[in-house]
Amino acid sequence: KILVPLDGSKNSQRGLEMAISLARQCGATLTGVFSINAPPHSEFRGVGSVEKSLNREVKKIMEESKTLAAKNGIVFKEKMMQGDIGYNIVKLAQGKENFDMIVIGSRGRSSAKELFFGSVSNYVIHTAKIPVLIVK
Repeated sequence: KILVPLDGSKNSQRGLEMAISLARQCGATLTGVFSINAPPHSEFRGVGSVEKSLNREVKKIMEESKTLAAKNGIVFKEKMMQGDIGYNIVKLAQGKENFDMIVIGSRGRSSAKELFFGSVSNYVIHTAKIPVLIVK
């Protein structure tokens, strides 16, 4: 079982493509996770247009990912989480679903935050207790 964090960036897309390739070789299933970094009591809470726009974007990313996996004969499940992105990924990976590996893009949308690795991939590689493959 391979966990693939997705955010719509080119690097997350490359991570998905690598995960599909690995899944084909190993007969694995994929779970795509989209985590929104928003505090539970956000000032945007209740602003319907912002929330609807974000939900449409997430659904589009997940549908495109599911279609790509299906074209390659891979079972694709999807999860959506809210809170600290890196923490959510590690918590999900090491939770009751027992993932075997995480395949993550080296940098997501906030590429200006870190020079070489994104802050999320950096957190995941240093805290996860399962193998992590970082795709550039």
